[in-house]
Amino acid sequence: MANASPDLDNAEAQRQLNNNNRAVSSGFWETECTSSKLFECSRIKALADERDAVQKKTFTKWVNSHLARVSCRIADLYNDLRDGYMLTRLLEVLSGELLPRPTRGRMRIHCLENVDKALQFLKEQRVHLENVGSHDIVDGNHRLTLGLIWTIILRFQIQVIKIETEDNRETRSAKDALLLWCQMKTAGYPEVNIQNFTTCWRDGLAFNALIHRHRPDLIEFHKLTRSNATHNLQQAFNIAEQHLGLTKLLDPEDVNTENPDEKSIITYVVSYYHYFSKMKALIVEGKRVGKVLDNCIEAEKIINRYEALASDLLDWIEKTIAVISNQKFANSLTGVQQQLQAFTTYCTIEKPIKFQEKGNLEVLLFTIQSKLRANNQKPYVPHDGKLISDINKAWERLEKAEHERGVALRKELIRQEKLELLAQRFDHKTTMRQAWLNENQRLVSQDNFGYDLPAVEAAMKKHEAIEADIASYEERIGVVVELAAEMEAEGYYDIRRILARKENILGQWGLLKELVAGRRTRLEKNLALQKTFQDMVYMIDWMEDTQVWKGVSSVVLKIIINNK
Repeated sequence: MANASPDLDNAEAQRQLNNNNRAVSSGFWETECTSSKLFECSRIKALADERDAVQKKTFTKWVNSHLARVSCRIADLYNDLRDGYMLTRLLEVLSGELLPRPTRGRMRIHCLENVDKALQFLKEQRVHLENVGSHDIVDGNHRLTLGLIWTIILRFQIQVIKIETEDNRETRSAKDALLLWCQMKTAGYPEVNIQNFTTCWRDGLAFNALIHRHRPDLIEFHKLTRSNATHNLQQAFNIAEQHLGLTKLLDPEDVNTENPDEKSIITYVVSYYHYFSKMKALIVEGKRVGKVLDNCIEAEKIINRYEALASDLLDWIEKTIAVISNQKFANSLTGVQQQLQAFTTYCTIEKPIKFQEKGNLEVLLFTIQSKLRANNQKPYVPHDGKLISDINKAWERLEKAEHERGVALRKELIRQEKLELLAQRFDHKTTMRQAWLNENQRLVSQDNFGYDLPAVEAAMKKHEAIEADIASYEERIGVVVELAAEMEAEGYYDIRRILARKENILGQWGLLKELVAGRRTRLEKNLALQKTFQDMVYMIDWMEDTQVWKGVSSVVLKIIINNK
C-alpha cells in the first residue's frame, strides 16, 4: 500500500507558501522588475492574481461544502476566517474532534486567541506551519489564508489517499498518490492521458472518465469529443453535483484556460476520490464500522422512502375512497357507460399499480428490519397510521367502497338502459299514434255524406264504426301517457322532449274527438233533413195518387215538384 508522506506534503506546502510570499513582496517588484521586464512582470502578476481568484472561489466552495454539515457557511474566505470561529468549526468537521471553545468577543485579541487555538490544533496534527501566524489570518492576508486552506486540504483530504501498487512499501507524495489513482481509474479511456493536474484536465474528458468508470449509467462517454471542452466540463460538474452530491467547486472557464490552477483542480479531484472510495469501501476495505454506518444510512434512506411511499399510498386511498363513494351518477345511459368505463379502467389499470406498491411497502419494511437486525439495532416501528396493518385496513375500506361503487354503477346502468328502452318504446308508439291520429283527423274532416237518405244512413254507420274505433283507441293513448309518467318519475334525462310529445299526442287526441263530435252533429242534421225530404216525397206521391194536389195552387205545386 503506497501512503502519502505527511512530512513531504507539509514541506511542499510550506515551500509553496514561502514562494508565494516572495512572489508578492514589494521588494521583488521594486528591485527585480527592470523597465525591459515591466510587461513580463505585469503579466506574471496578472496571472498570479487570476490564479488567486480561482483558488479563492474554489477554496470558499470547498470550505462551505464541509461547513454545511454543521449548518454554517462563509461568504468571503479572507474576512470570514479572521475571527477564528469558522476556522475552528471547519477543523472540527474535518477531524471529527472537538477543539477548545472559541473565546467570546469581537476584539482583535479575541480573534488572535481563537485563530491561535486552531493553528495549535494543526501543529498537534503534525502540520508544519512555518511563517504562518495567527496575526496573518486575522489581518486577512490573502496569500497566507489561501496557503493555510491548502495545507488543511492536504492534511485532511489528500494525505489520507492510499493506492495499491505492486510495491506496497513505496512512499508517494499526496499529489503523486492522487495522480496515480486518476491514472488507474482512467486507464483504457481513449484520449485520456493524465500526467498532471493542470492541462490534462482542460478538455473535460478526464472528469467524465472518472465518473463513467464508477457510474457508467450517468454518462455516454463515447459521444464526447475533445473539441467540445466546455460542454464536457459542464456535463461532468453538473452530473457530479446532481447525482453524486459533490459540490461544484469549479466552473468550465476555470479549467478550460491556458494555465489551469493546479491546487483548485486537485481540491476538486480529491472530492471524486473520497466519494468513489466511500462508494467502494465495503468491497475494497471491508471495514466493519464503515459497513455499519453505510447500512445505517441506507436503512435511514429506506425508512424515509417507506414513510414517503406509505404516505403517498394512504393519501391515494383516501382520495380514491372519496371519489368512488360519490353516488351521484350521470343522468343518461351514455354518461353512466362512460363512468362505468372509467371505473373499469381504475380496477384494471390504476388499482393494480397501487396494489403492487402496497406489496413493495411490505418488502421494503422487511428489508429495513433485516438491515437493522444485521446492525444489532432496534426494529423500526412506522409512525402512527403507517403500519402495514393500517395500510391493510385502509385498503379494505377502499375495496368495500369499490364494491359498493360497482354495484351502484351497474344498478344505475340497468335503470338507464330500462329508461332508454322505455324512451324507444315511447317514441315508437307516439310515432304510430301520431300517424293514426293524422289519418283519422283527415277522415273525420271530410263531410261527403251523400245526397240521399240511403247514402247518409250509410255514412252514419261508417261514422259510428269510426267512433267505435276511436273509443277503443283511447287505451292506446293511455299507454303513451303511462310511459311518459313512468319516465318522469324515474327522472329520465330527456323528459322535456318526452312530455312535449305526450302533450302533442293528447292535443291531437282531443282535437280528433272534437272533430268526431262535430261530424256526428253535422251528420245527424243531414240525416234528419234527408228523412224530411223522404217524407215529402212520400207525400207528393200520395197526393199524385189521390189527386189532392188539384186544389193546390200552381205556385205551391211548382215548389213541391221542384223540391221533389
